[in-house]
Amino acid sequence: MQLFFCDNLVLNNEVILSQEESYHAAQVLRMRNGEIIHLTDGLGHLFKGELINVDSKKSLVRLIEEILQKPASTNLHIAIAPTKNIDRFEWFLEKSTEIGITQITPLLCRYSERKEIKLERLNKVIVSAAKQSHHFLFPILNPLVKFEDFIKSKTSENKFIAHCESSAKNDFGKSIVYKKDAILLIGPEGDFSEQEIQLGISNNYFPVSLGESRLRTETAGVYACAVFNALSQDL
Repeated sequence: MQLFFCDNLVLNNEVILSQEESYHAAQVLRMRNGEIIHLTDGLGHLFKGELINVDSKKSLVRLIEEILQKPASTNLHIAIAPTKNIDRFEWFLEKSTEIGITQITPLLCRYSERKEIKLERLNKVIVSAAKQSHHFLFPILNPLVKFEDFIKSKTSENKFIAHCESSAKNDFGKSIVYKKDAILLIGPEGDFSEQEIQLGISNNYFPVSLGESRLRTETAGVYACAVFNALSQDL
């Protein structure tokens, strides 16, 4: 299935693919007028469309059938400090999107080495990964936010903070409540500061471990996605 991303999809309407998607259809896939493609708006909808004017800069598609994709029943929101090497953070976005994640918030922490990100570029990584893995409900990528501001503004039944300190904490996998949404905080390469950990706990974030190994930030994020999704599947 050739999957394309496009906003504002309405059955029986004609839509124009972006220049990037048009180029992919015309030059990479060598598609022709009359061919059938599938389109998603990233909001959980899948449409079937017919190419009626293939052009490398502006292809026209007529929507001929709507297929509804049921949204995920359990949501995982990971708030994570972007890595100094942005390629590693992009890897996390790609893999977590493929596995399944609902929302991502980049965190600015005391020991953060990266203090700014380019949302447009990072969203392109998410769109590409979602199309590759045939996800029709794309994860939301929020702007970079200070750790203190985030934890005071987010509510959920299940809130966790993963850190590497030797203090008591439960295994993340054993802490997940079946079919319940969750928020997980993951710190930078230098981990959360002691003050941040205590602030998280005082705001009802339960400390958890992501295993015996000390994981890189991006690996911790992918591991958490895999564990959460495996334990949230219907039996």
